[in-house]
Amino acid sequence: MQFADRLNNVETSAIRELFKLLGKPGIISFAGGFPDSAMFDVEGIRAASNAALAEEPGAALQYGATEGYNPLREQLAAFMTSKGAKDVAADNLIVTTGSQQALDLLGKTLISPGDKVIVEGPTFLATIQCFRLYGAELISAPIDGNGVKTDELEKLIAEHKPKFVYLIPTFGNPSGAMLSAERRKAVLEMAVKHNTLIVEDDPYGDLYFGDAPPPSLLNLSASVPGSRELLVHCGSLSKVLSPGLRVGWMIAPAELLGKATMCKQFSDAHTSTFAQATAAQYLKAGRMPGTLANVRKVYAERAEAMGDALRKELGDAIEFVQPQGGLFVWARLTGAGGKVADGNVLAKRAIEKGVAFVPGTPFFCANPDHATFRLSFATADVDKIREGVARLGQAI
Repeated sequence: MQFADRLNNVETSAIRELFKLLGKPGIISFAGGFPDSAMFDVEGIRAASNAALAEEPGAALQYGATEGYNPLREQLAAFMTSKGAKDVAADNLIVTTGSQQALDLLGKTLISPGDKVIVEGPTFLATIQCFRLYGAELISAPIDGNGVKTDELEKLIAEHKPKFVYLIPTFGNPSGAMLSAERRKAVLEMAVKHNTLIVEDDPYGDLYFGDAPPPSLLNLSASVPGSRELLVHCGSLSKVLSPGLRVGWMIAPAELLGKATMCKQFSDAHTSTFAQATAAQYLKAGRMPGTLANVRKVYAERAEAMGDALRKELGDAIEFVQPQGGLFVWARLTGAGGKVADGNVLAKRAIEKGVAFVPGTPFFCANPDHATFRLSFATADVDKIREGVARLGQAI
């Protein structure tokens, strides 16, 4: 078959390929980037779906508006307002089939072949694949434990004049980094200064373990005149409620929302109305705060257990920043004492010892750091985490 030239820009996800190796009995996986299914509020979701069928069965089971089921849009606007975002109304957002679709819509509406897009190094693997599919030339902006280095980012913006900048400011995937308040304001100021669109992807912002993170770029935009018109905010219920609902949303300037809605019409007509009605009823019932409190507690315990185990079992062979939220530990092999210094090599050894993780290489759009790797603490309990890290210590 003669396939589209755009497919030459992408390849199968290294993470998906890794999952093919996980059939070995007894393997402990730190590879997945998904929440623990044991954390799902099944009772609350069941009640919400029953309420959706009882109150508006016709609307819940029928075709719907491309921009989203209005009761859900209203609930999402209220949800964002409750988190400090000012002036978010239902017509400021569209509902997407997971936040992944929001990235695809940004690619469709904004990227022409050869356009430059700045992303963090490292960043979400699916973002790299998605934007490359539409022909983007990706530019890597360096990060540290406090997120993207804004002085370096501004130099890149000035040099490359990108179509937009894509960031995960809060507990990034894979880095787990949290952009500091000072840097967040700097990002918005440089957006205005250089007239550059900023995309804030925020699927993990509610999964904090101690103090709440700094305000989102969306929240802060009220204090930086002109920045709101240069900001896209993508949200999702996947990490905090259920990935299976496939409910995300995108807040953006009206003109961009209009183009994105048009493109969404061509791809899926609309996100499942039944899933949207269920999500709307769930938010309306007021169960989200309790659900978030529960998952934060559990994930905090697991993150602490993983950090302690890594320090105990691997010592100076790795370095990492203890995560304050999200789902991941991002680590770097030091090679100390002659130990393994390549994440790809360690991944193969680890599989043989019965533990899996994702090497860091695929998360870089350029100049990958082969010493890095990502561990997820979300789906393993504390005992499994300790045992898995012990196996990792044997592999190294």
